Amino acid sequence: MQAKTNDTVMPASFFGIAVGSLALANAWRVAARIWDVPHGIVDTLTIAALAVWVIVLAAYARKWVVQREQAQAEWQHPLQSSFIALGPTSSLLAALALANYSHTAGLVVFAVAVVVQLAVGVHLQGRVWQGGRNPELTTPAIYLPAVAPSFVAATAAASFGWQQVGMLFFGAGMLSWLAIESVILHRAAVHTPLPEALRPVLGIQVAPPVVGGVAYMSVTHGVPDLFAFALLGYGIYQALLMFRLLPWIRRQPFAPSYWAFTFGAAALPTLAMRIVERGATGEVEWIAVGLFVVANGVVGAIAWKTMSAWVAGRLLPRVEVVPVAR
Repeated sequence: MQAKTNDTVMPASFFGIAVGSLALANAWRVAARIWDVPHGIVDTLTIAALAVWVIVLAAYARKWVVQREQAQAEWQHPLQSSFIALGPTSSLLAALALANYSHTAGLVVFAVAVVVQLAVGVHLQGRVWQGGRNPELTTPAIYLPAVAPSFVAATAAASFGWQQVGMLFFGAGMLSWLAIESVILHRAAVHTPLPEALRPVLGIQVAPPVVGGVAYMSVTHGVPDLFAFALLGYGIYQALLMFRLLPWIRRQPFAPSYWAFTFGAAALPTLAMRIVERGATGEVEWIAVGLFVVANGVVGAIAWKTMSAWVAGRLLPRVEVVPVAR
C-alpha cells in the first residue's frame, strides 16, 4: 500500500498577488513623474514585484508537473478557471515593468503574454457562450478572462509604440466589461447572497473602470477629456460601494483571496495621477494624493496579512498526494 503525503497546492488566484504588487509598483512609478518621491522606492517595489511574479509563475508551472490532477480540475472549474487568466495579466504588467530596465526583455515577455492571454481568454469566454452555467458561480471573477488582460494589453501595446493595437485591445476590454457587468449585477440582485468564502472576490469590481481608464489614457493624447474623468468617477463610486460592503465581506476571515482588492486599489490612484500628468488641474490633484495614500494602505495591509499567514504556515492549502509507483 502506498503511503499518502501532504503537499501544498498553489491556487491560480495567487497570480492576484503578482498583479497587485506590480500594479502598486507602477503607481509609484507614475507618482515619481509628478511628485517628489524617492526613486529608490520605485525600483525596490518593482524588483520585489517582479520577484513575486517569477515565484508565482514557477509555482504554477510546477503545479502542472507534479500536481497535474489539481491543475486540470482547476482548469475545468467554472469559477476557479477564471483566475488562470491572471497569469498572462500579471505577465503583461511584468512586461511593462521590465521595459524600464530592458526594452528587449519587456518586449519578449509582452509578445508571449499577449498570445497566451488571447488563447486563454477566448477559450474560457467561449465556455460562457455554450451555456449551462450555474448562476451562483457568476462573480466578478468572470471579468478576468476578457476584461483585465485586454485593458492591460492595451496599455502595454501603446507603451511599446503600437497605438492602434492598443486601441483594439481597449475596445475588446471595454465592450466586454459593459456586457458582463449587467450579468454580475443581475446575479447579485436576484439570486442568493454570495457564500462568505467568495465575498472577497467582489474586490475585483473596482478594477474594470480604473484599469480601463489607465488603458484609455495610454491610447489617447492631450488634456484628459470627460470620458477619462467619467471612468475615474465610476471607479471611486465602486470603491465606496466596496467600503460599504466591507463588514459583510469581512465575515470571511483573511485569505489570499483578499488580493482581489489590490488591482483596483492600485489602479485607482494611477488613473488619477495619469490625468494630472496629462495637464488636468483642480480637485483631481488632491484626489490623486488621497487615493495614492489609501492604495498604499490597502495593499500594504493585505501584504502584511499575507506574510503573517505564510509565516504561520496557513497560506497554501494542503492536499493528499499518493506517490506514483515506480
